[in-house]
Amino acid sequence: MLDIAEELHRWVEQGRDFAVATVVAVGGSAPRRPGAALAVDSAGTAIGSVSGGCVEGAVYDLCLESLTDGETVLERFGYSDDDAFAVGLTCGGVVDILVTPIRAESPARQVFVAALSAAARGEAAALARVAEGPDGVMGRAILVRPGGSCEGSLGGHTELDRTAAAEASAMLDAGRTGAVVIGEDGRRCGQPLTLLVESSVPAPRMIVFGAVDFASALVRVGKFLGYHVTVCDARPVFATRTRFPDADEIVVDWPHRYLESAEVDGRTVLCVLTHDAKFDVPLLELALRLPVAYVGAMGSRRTHEDRNTRLREVGVTELELARLRSPIGLDLGARTPEETALSIAAEIVAGRRGGSGASLAGAHTPIHHDVPREAAVPIGSVA
Repeated sequence: MLDIAEELHRWVEQGRDFAVATVVAVGGSAPRRPGAALAVDSAGTAIGSVSGGCVEGAVYDLCLESLTDGETVLERFGYSDDDAFAVGLTCGGVVDILVTPIRAESPARQVFVAALSAAARGEAAALARVAEGPDGVMGRAILVRPGGSCEGSLGGHTELDRTAAAEASAMLDAGRTGAVVIGEDGRRCGQPLTLLVESSVPAPRMIVFGAVDFASALVRVGKFLGYHVTVCDARPVFATRTRFPDADEIVVDWPHRYLESAEVDGRTVLCVLTHDAKFDVPLLELALRLPVAYVGAMGSRRTHEDRNTRLREVGVTELELARLRSPIGLDLGARTPEETALSIAAEIVAGRRGGSGASLAGAHTPIHHDVPREAAVPIGSVA
């Protein structure tokens, strides 16, 4: 539910009661990943999605029922179900949906409110709630923040809360969302519980070097994909808010000097659009040695070869050069800045998700490369 935190936080501020349906586990060709959510308030207003349209109607009804009776429920929808065609999940997938009412009297309302507030502000936090377990703990939740601080309880059992917090902290550190089982041996925490842990982490960074016309289009696409986008250029006449109104940050500095002090991580993407050796070479010499997700550089094939020669001369190794995506982007035949931005974004997504960039038509490869081929994780009595 943290994927729609901003909207839900507004509902909280308006005093609305609502129910949230969240994807716990998926298998096969289910279109959404764990953490995807659909919320329905007491007036019937809906936001979000759990299936891209396949089972929305059935899940909507579950939310209304949960709001009425106050019960937390877990439901599985799958191709093999008798009502598969009725609810619309005919793509061969399986999806487990957890529906949680968040009403004024809900025992964990304050924890949910705190989680939504943190996610809406872009703060790191992990929300763990019971997806399968005894009636006494269904609907319970805990919130874990970086450093191990925790609020809420799964039922007042210290060892249970400690174990759940540890699992949630590990998921938060990895930036992962999904189901985990605790107490499997029946000794640490009694009856095994399945938790849905949702991690909210700050948006990944996209740093665009070069305040050129192609950069403006790439900034817009980067924002659409959920990146925190920075534009960096040493020329103040070009690096302006007027030219890049959609950027989160505009930096006037030499690219390599800015990158030396910038905060980057394994989700950061670096797009070098300057195609000028005096900027590119010192920048890429540094960029190719950083633990980032993607480094791409614009330019013709001749520019690429010349740039690689210059990079070798300053000591960049062949292994480091192999990380460079240049010429940048996938071959879409792009001409305009917008088309070029789309080709760059497509290459970034393909790298992130393990895609080939080839056409799906006529291919025999999986549509969703990062989805396990096996069925959804079994969750207790839901089968």
